[in-house]
Amino acid sequence: MDANKLLDLYAIGERKFHRANLHQANLCAVDLSGANFAEADLSGANLSQTNLSGCNLSRANLTDADLSGANLGGANLSEVNFIGADLIRANLKESNLTRADLRTAILILTNLSNANLSEAEMSGADLSGANLNGANLIGSNVMEAELKGANFLGATITEQEITGRVLRLGISHRWVTWAGCH
Repeated sequence: MDANKLLDLYAIGERKFHRANLHQANLCAVDLSGANFAEADLSGANLSQTNLSGCNLSRANLTDADLSGANLGGANLSEVNFIGADLIRANLKESNLTRADLRTAILILTNLSNANLSEAEMSGADLSGANLNGANLIGSNVMEAELKGANFLGATITEQEITGRVLRLGISHRWVTWAGCH
């Protein structure tokens, strides 16, 4: 499916694009809110400034996609492959990123407030200045991730996974809700 066909179908009310092949599609700055892109191939796609709020992108392939400035608020992003994706200044507020693969993704100044990042793989990701206020990071891997200036206020994290990183970055334990006993 090409980008023009997708936009035509969306314009007439179609929202089901399950398993669509949109590899390297240019969907910059369009409104696709509420669409179902479960298991779709959006690898290398240009989705910058695109409204994907409330979308179902579970198990989609967004490898190397440009999502800079995109709105993914409230989206289902569980088990999505974001390896190498550009999510600079994207809005992922209250999105479900359970078991998402964010290795080497760029999430600079990204809004991840109240997002569910449980069991997410974020090794090598750049989360500089990201807002993780109230995020659930239980079971996630943030080792080797860049966390400079990230806001963890009210985030839930398993202590053994991040204690050393938090202390090295000078993040106060008062800002973090530790899951489990310590």
